[in-house]
Amino acid sequence: MVSLPRALSLAIGQLGDPAILRVLAKSLALTLAIFVVGGGAVLAALYNWLLSLDIAFSAELSALAAVLFTVIAGWLLFRIVALAVLQFFADDVVRAVEARHYPAHAANARLLPFREELANSLRATGRVILLNLVALPVALVLLFTAIGPAIVFWAVNAVLLGRELQDMVWLRHRQGAQQTAPIGAGTRFALGGIVAAMLAIPFLNLLAPIIGAASATHLVHRAAREPVVNA
Repeated sequence: MVSLPRALSLAIGQLGDPAILRVLAKSLALTLAIFVVGGGAVLAALYNWLLSLDIAFSAELSALAAVLFTVIAGWLLFRIVALAVLQFFADDVVRAVEARHYPAHAANARLLPFREELANSLRATGRVILLNLVALPVALVLLFTAIGPAIVFWAVNAVLLGRELQDMVWLRHRQGAQQTAPIGAGTRFALGGIVAAMLAIPFLNLLAPIIGAASATHLVHRAAREPVVNA
């Protein structure tokens, strides 16, 4: 079975792949568009409000506030938006890795029916709600430590991300509901923890979802002892 460092190395080594670069470009464009649209909405709403109050320099003040809102929102919410964008483009990353390294197995990937996708989505949402409800009181108890809550929610994100990254690959190849994923809980947690930490670092967080999805692809396929090429 491939180690997590090796999977990360292979994932990083494929960042120059045209298919991966297209995913990165689409992800960046969509993420920036979300924040630009949000900033524009704030600009329009604030401008109309200041104008209704007959305040001087309404346009300048609203423009400044919109810029500040966009920058602060981008800093605080980028991880959430990046994860949402990942849902749209992660399959493209998985397919690009499979096409290069696991072409035989890629041909056997199945298209998940809507009912199964919905069930998986509901289970994932349930995990998010449950783990965060469990983590919240623990984080509150550790609030006086300053760093305690950050560690708690990092651990929660590590569990959730590790499972999500595994499932986006594994569920396309699972032969039956009773078949278990080949990645152990410890490896999933480590992968999710690394990606969660990367998402907190400016600029590196742009690549974190892609590296996470690519790494999970290597972990799943190599753990299942599938044929490998170009490795």
